[in-house]
Amino acid sequence: MKRFLILIFAAVASWLPTQADEKDSLNSIVDEVVWIVGDEPILKSDIEVTRIQAAMDGMRWNGDPDCAIPEQIAVQKLFLHQAAIDSIEVTESEVTSQVQARIDYMIEQIGSREKLEEYRKQSISQIRQSMRDDLRDQMMIQRMKEHLVKDIAVTPAEVRRYFKEMPSDSIPFVPTEVEVQVIVMTPAITPEEINRVKDQLREYTDRINRGEASFATLARLYSQDGSARNGGELGYTGRGQWVPEFANVAFNLTDPKKVSKIVETEFGFHIIQLIDKRGDKVNARHILIKPVVSDSAVTATLARLDTLAQNIRTATTPDALKPIYQGTFTFEDAVSFFSDDKDTRNNRGLMATDPNQTGRHTSRFQMQELPAEVAKAVDTLQVGQISQPFQMINSRGKTVCAIAKLKNRTEGHKATITEDFQVMKDVVLEKRRQQVLHDWVVNKIKSTYVRLNKQYCDCEFEYQGWIR
Repeated sequence: MKRFLILIFAAVASWLPTQADEKDSLNSIVDEVVWIVGDEPILKSDIEVTRIQAAMDGMRWNGDPDCAIPEQIAVQKLFLHQAAIDSIEVTESEVTSQVQARIDYMIEQIGSREKLEEYRKQSISQIRQSMRDDLRDQMMIQRMKEHLVKDIAVTPAEVRRYFKEMPSDSIPFVPTEVEVQVIVMTPAITPEEINRVKDQLREYTDRINRGEASFATLARLYSQDGSARNGGELGYTGRGQWVPEFANVAFNLTDPKKVSKIVETEFGFHIIQLIDKRGDKVNARHILIKPVVSDSAVTATLARLDTLAQNIRTATTPDALKPIYQGTFTFEDAVSFFSDDKDTRNNRGLMATDPNQTGRHTSRFQMQELPAEVAKAVDTLQVGQISQPFQMINSRGKTVCAIAKLKNRTEGHKATITEDFQVMKDVVLEKRRQQVLHDWVVNKIKSTYVRLNKQYCDCEFEYQGWIR
């Protein structure tokens, strides 16, 4: 029905503003098409919803909100239209993950699921459904922008020239950054706990095979993975995007009615069901159960790390290594012998960013970028000191114990071209990307049909070309 009304409003938008009784006519309309961009209408209600959401988020507008808000929506429609032309994709699993992350954040802010439902006057399911389209559009817009600027680069000469010409009061301030090394140990899980988890998964498999419950229902109820809210469904995925143990089983499944054997990965224990295969991608659902680490195992691991830290501080080789190791025993030596963390073990324990997530590879972190437990452990350390043992949940959702060494600390300061070249490069690169996107929008406006109500003709827009 809403789409039907939109089409009606779009059809009459060309003559509504020119009628002598325009004011009376507009007052009698429940909603109104105020802009048309290509074949996409922008309703007055769209602008009001954006205004309310912006107010809730504390957003401030450059210029008159009555002009800036519809222009922002119009620009988004330009990117969405181009994303469709260029076949930019966002998977359902990605949308589902983003929706749940947003809901989790709202629950954290408001206090509970019940309070959120009461505030929104919707169930969690209804909130989730109402957010899907908007979040999908936001992700498509972001992907389109990334696609447009993916080949943008700057040279060192451009960075130095930009820095030289920058007013001193505009030079960015670089917050305190640290480099941290870690030794991570995983507390042992008892055979009894592993058997409990396997028995639980076998029970689920039996219930599915007997037809007592569907795989998707059991995943929603019991899986400890984020995909649980989507019935365990992972979306069409290439082999390289899953850990090998999981991928080997998922890609060898052929019958959607069958449930896989139990699969152990670094995340826990799984059972998997095939949904569909499409080329070199598989859509599957799974149930993940994570073994529970006992308090006694955590205590024992923390004690082991405490002893190891004392050995390093006194340069004493642990008794177990004396037959094979001679000389001063360092933190880096301990990493290679004892650390379970595959991300840092081969890098002498040094933590670094994931370029797939951040777009760059660096070992320098601002304190707020570190895991909270690591940041707390090194906050008061001097360079070269080793922390007390601590417990945390790693990026794979597992309970681990660790000690950290502060390798380097650079106090907050105004950027210099010699010490902070990467910071300045990022500033210049971002400025270049924003200019490219701005120019793209201006050129896109020129080749796109645009019509807007007369009330916007006196607006001072960020982009030229809306008014013709």
